[in-house]
Amino acid sequence: MTAVAKLVRTEIRLLLREPLVLTFVFAFPVVTVLVIAGSFGAADAHAFAGMQPSQWYVSSYLAVVIAAIGLVMVPAHIAGYRERGVLRRFGTAGFPRWSFAASQLVVGVVLTIASCVVLLAVAGVVYGIPPITSPFRAIAGVGAGAIAFTSLGLMIGSWMPTARAAQGVGLLLFFPSFLLGAGGPPPSQLGSVMRSIAQWLPLTHVTAAIRNPWLGLGSGSVDLAIVAAVALVSAVGWRRALRL
Repeated sequence: MTAVAKLVRTEIRLLLREPLVLTFVFAFPVVTVLVIAGSFGAADAHAFAGMQPSQWYVSSYLAVVIAAIGLVMVPAHIAGYRERGVLRRFGTAGFPRWSFAASQLVVGVVLTIASCVVLLAVAGVVYGIPPITSPFRAIAGVGAGAIAFTSLGLMIGSWMPTARAAQGVGLLLFFPSFLLGAGGPPPSQLGSVMRSIAQWLPLTHVTAAIRNPWLGLGSGSVDLAIVAAVALVSAVGWRRALRL
């Protein structure tokens, strides 16, 4: 555990020096939620399950933070380590093989919490923070989503040959997921084909696992189970790639 703590501190310092991390993890969700939540008014509530559009998006955009970390930050970071031979040096330095993956999962959760706090602080000043109907279920959705998408990022990064390739794949997955699964138009305004695609996106279920219990639109239990399954499958993928 001491090794994990050391790695976590080092990893956080290194990641916060990356412009891409600061942009996509902290700035992008804040800027986009301010723009899109202000694009709809009370008259559009029928398209948002009867909820205020600002409440819908503020609760949904925690999932955008999770996707930015898991699809943009983590894959390029891990692939860069593999490309430079850093992962091989962990064993030489005396770190247990499992400590690297554990530290990445902890870093993903810590950055998720920090970025969500920033998002809610800014959006809360402008639009207010929606009352949370089921706080424990909503928090469980955030935690499970953070673990699942960090694990997914580890899998992508561990299979990609270079950091550029991992970054390209991550961005290619991020933007459709962002637009269809969390931060784009409400599902009722999407065409049937786009709605069908959205149902297959992991981020759609992360969003529902957070937003539904938050706004009292449902328990989110099924979506939470799907997110847990994504975490499990991703963990199997990166464990095989990293030979842990």
